Amino acid sequence: MSAETHLNILRILTEEPGINQRQLAQRLGVSLGKANYCLQALVEKGSVKANNFRNSQHKSAYLYLLTPSGIEEKAELTVRFLHYKMTEYDALKVEIDRLHREAHGIAFSEEGDVK
Repeated sequence: MSAETHLNILRILTEEPGINQRQLAQRLGVSLGKANYCLQALVEKGSVKANNFRNSQHKSAYLYLLTPSGIEEKAELTVRFLHYKMTEYDALKVEIDRLHREAHGIAFSEEGDVK
């Protein structure tokens, strides 16, 4: 599981601990099998606790709760992901500036053809 997927699962479970695996898979844009695999990996790692509960609408459902180590892991992943995205943003800004300068260096004729 990628660090980004890992972080996204922890974020979603923080916001919606009662989400089912099918909904989680849809939110992540992955297959149901992959969502199940990722959740099981987080449970086995001790980052997430799955509590089974019964309610009137479903025969059984799970409540996915981040453990203290899961909360710490989410914070660490968030910092790493933020650093990665800031580096990516800085590189993109440099590329956009270069393209902007390049585009303004091209002369156009009155008909719109490139000279």
